Amino acid sequence: MAFMTRAAEASPLRAASLYRAVWRWHFYAGLLVLPFLAWLAVTGGAYLFQREIDGWYHRDLLRVPVAAPAGAGLPHGAVVAAALAAQPGQWFRYTPAEAPGESASVGIATAGGERVAVYVDPATARVLGQLPERGTLAWQIRRLHSLKVIGPVARGLIEMAAGWAVVLVATGLYLWWPRGRRGGVVTVRGRPSERVFWRDLHAVLGLGVGLVLAFLAVTGLPWSVFLGAQVNAWANGSHWGYPSGVRVQVPMSAVPVADTLAVPWSLQQARVPAAGAAQAPADGHEGHGAGHGGGHDGHEGHGPSPAATAAPAQAQAQAMPSSPATAGTRPPLDLDAAMAAFGRLGLAPGFSVAAPQGPGGVYTASAYPSALEGQRVVHLDQYTGRPLIDMGYADYGPVAKGLEWGINVHLGQQYGVANQIVLAVACAGIVLLSVAGAVAWWKRRPAGGLGVPPLPAQPRALWWVVAIIAAAGVAMPLLGLSLLCMLALDALGQGAA
Repeated sequence: MAFMTRAAEASPLRAASLYRAVWRWHFYAGLLVLPFLAWLAVTGGAYLFQREIDGWYHRDLLRVPVAAPAGAGLPHGAVVAAALAAQPGQWFRYTPAEAPGESASVGIATAGGERVAVYVDPATARVLGQLPERGTLAWQIRRLHSLKVIGPVARGLIEMAAGWAVVLVATGLYLWWPRGRRGGVVTVRGRPSERVFWRDLHAVLGLGVGLVLAFLAVTGLPWSVFLGAQVNAWANGSHWGYPSGVRVQVPMSAVPVADTLAVPWSLQQARVPAAGAAQAPADGHEGHGAGHGGGHDGHEGHGPSPAATAAPAQAQAQAMPSSPATAGTRPPLDLDAAMAAFGRLGLAPGFSVAAPQGPGGVYTASAYPSALEGQRVVHLDQYTGRPLIDMGYADYGPVAKGLEWGINVHLGQQYGVANQIVLAVACAGIVLLSVAGAVAWWKRRPAGGLGVPPLPAQPRALWWVVAIIAAAGVAMPLLGLSLLCMLALDALGQGAA
């Protein structure tokens, strides 16, 4: 009987100790990442509407005064020639008008080594103006969102914040669990002058946007400076990365596709095939390649997406390059002939075309529309117009399709306006969640103190929570490294107390 009494008394003690341990690390996670989360929510919420923002801010470049009927514009070569007349250099990317009333964009490398995007009315060849490559307002918002403007160290902090955001959501849901309470579960008590109001608001908002926050944190990791590169290398090395079209027996150049075009995340390191190279034997070794995606310039888009597995064998058979003699016996196709070939292949409207890089280069087209199903990259032999590699979303493996879907939803693309609105509301909720948490902490903290939640009566509970976070830190190394730093600071704080 005495043993049962002690067990009954110990159970509430264990529960209270675990609650305090979770609260302590929820506090540390929030203190560490709430400013980052607010920043990511504001900039990410704005980038959801990048097309609308650029369409308004750069309307003088992206829109033409009189909409030309579909198919009534000048030849593509004439549009590029007009851009080169206004800005001498070498063109490397051409994006035709996606719809009537829109401009065409020509990427030009100048003699001074700069890259610019020149905008042209496709009906009249009138040059509307130019911007630096990836110089639109939406691209600046994207750079702010990723902290790319500061450098890789800051981007590492964003990656660390994403890991702690998942910890924050998991510990927050545990603390929110009602346990017989009524207030602060789905209702907010008190008035704004009282701490309980901000505590309840933080808890209720956490319930509403917590899962969306975790989803955004996880689906944003493919872009991260360390883990994203590791995931990309792992997926590609396991044949779960880019579509197998990159691995067929096609000789590859050293030119990355993403240097000039927006391609899915899984193709960001993929290289351009070589035209006019000898055909590899049917049982030859795999070609090289890797993948990673940028974003459109000109009509700028987004640009990530993950990896894939094998395509049908007949697709590989169709992907063989021309014979060695081709480059010497046939003149290269001009842009209009290449555009006609791409048109016959049925790429989604708005695709961009990269110019061949020298006699052994190829024409490359990349379609990166909002819908995943339209993603496609095609390489044409510049002498014959034959497709060397033609790969799209249908060629991705199940892991790749899942990653691509997550990224597309993260960008607010996959489900149109509804996708944008849901994520915009969630971003606003994340900002308010961060503010409410900060105010609740400020009202609770003692004068001159940090207000760290008290240690649990049973220290073992604290180490259980740390062990779980450490396990996540193995998968996310920057989370694990920051956990070690936080443990050291916590130990110093306890020693000072």
